[in-house]
Amino acid sequence: MTKSELISQIAESADINKNEAANALQAFMDAVTDTTKKGDKLTLIGFGTFSLSERSARTGRNPQTGKEIKIPAKKVVKFKVGKQLAETVN
Repeated sequence: MTKSELISQIAESADINKNEAANALQAFMDAVTDTTKKGDKLTLIGFGTFSLSERSARTGRNPQTGKEIKIPAKKVVKFKVGKQLAETVN
């Protein structure tokens, strides 16, 4: 599903126009971004949790040449599926 398809589905489900649905989706994405950027968790009970995690620096290998390369440390966003969503999918 693409972002535009999601906007259409939100608009239809909530009985709102596509502009309002697009604004709501953008507000949700901004909230997730701002919350995780600060290092806080965003938990939607039954759906899942967005959180920030740090990966430490490590040494890897270039698969084409086999040469060792240094992979820098970085922050990544993780999503842990909630129980209700996991049960619904399974």
